[in-house]
Amino acid sequence: MKNVISEKARQTIDKVSGGATQLVGSVGELGRLIGGTLRLPGLRAPSQGNPRVPPGSTPGIESIADVDKPPVAGAVRIQSVDYGPDRAEFTEPPDLNALLNAPRPEWCSVRWINVDGLHPYVVNQLRLKYGFHTLAAEDVLRIPQRPKLETFDGHLFIVARMLTLKEGSLASEQVSFFLFKDTLITFQETQGDIWEPIRQRIQKQGSRLRTFDPSYLLYALLDAVVDHCFPILESYGELLESLENEVMENPTPRVQRRLHGVKRELAQLRRVIWPLREVVNELHRDETEEIAHAVKAYMRDVYDHAVQVMDIVESCREMAGGLNDLYMSAVSNRMNEIMKVLTIMASFFIPITFVAGVYGMNFDNIPELHWKYSYAVFWFICISVTGALSVFFYRKGWLGGK
Repeated sequence: MKNVISEKARQTIDKVSGGATQLVGSVGELGRLIGGTLRLPGLRAPSQGNPRVPPGSTPGIESIADVDKPPVAGAVRIQSVDYGPDRAEFTEPPDLNALLNAPRPEWCSVRWINVDGLHPYVVNQLRLKYGFHTLAAEDVLRIPQRPKLETFDGHLFIVARMLTLKEGSLASEQVSFFLFKDTLITFQETQGDIWEPIRQRIQKQGSRLRTFDPSYLLYALLDAVVDHCFPILESYGELLESLENEVMENPTPRVQRRLHGVKRELAQLRRVIWPLREVVNELHRDETEEIAHAVKAYMRDVYDHAVQVMDIVESCREMAGGLNDLYMSAVSNRMNEIMKVLTIMASFFIPITFVAGVYGMNFDNIPELHWKYSYAVFWFICISVTGALSVFFYRKGWLGGK
């Protein structure tokens, strides 16, 4: 008997522990879904470029794992662009050591190193070569970061976010800039960007990019990041117009889910553009040696574009909020119409049900039951009452009348 009780107790404990494990797993999965969907600044998901570091570890890139281990072949793509007033040269070194050991051409006035893919070894080797701060190197790998500007001795560190539309959804990628006197280094999370027109401008003889220092290249890259928001917002405007038509014609829960998705992505876009606008404003106003005086006027133009983007974002957000209110009103009106039809139908049957209930009672002394015209009179009453109610509802405008 004791063995049977013990066996039942063990099975009960196993069920309880299994349910608790499943609950913990569900909560963990929910947290991963939230973190992977929102990608809020400060909410970091573990990845190859964003490794976990225990709290209280030594600040800087030195505390990150794999800082001394080179990446696998093809994981990181490096492009070097050397250009001057009379010449431009694009190269993709086979590995990082080939880039670091190659001598810089004498005719080169600006070198742009673009790194696609984040790896601690690559970032640290470039840090050792060019001497940017270890905390800035750590921020390159800690994604996502809030767009910001940090000033160090001999260089500037800028963090921005590049927005693109991928398969109809808003994608955000962190881009880090290190601006030196004659060099600009950029780090991107993945391969592929929106800077191909700038590369074409560098190749063109007589381009303004060739006559300025790296600060003008920084301006051109930031300007492309901000200006790329305009076609994104244009697509959101067209989407909101189509959703407005759907809300008016067929307000379904699917339309509401799409509206909430648009509002969430517009909020994400606002979180990116708002601090980026302040970064560009600091680059325009601060007296830093890395930003040429002639480039500050161009930075002011980027700031104006960022302000325009913010205005459009706010307009789209207000439109999305208005469409959500319109959806709720349309659903409410639709429900009122349904309740109106049901109420009218019930009104037709209430008097008929009353007559049928009176003469359906089980009493012997109901004189009308023994009259031969009772059945015909019953239908006459039903049809007369229904017709009278129809005329009354029509005159009230409840059946499509005035």
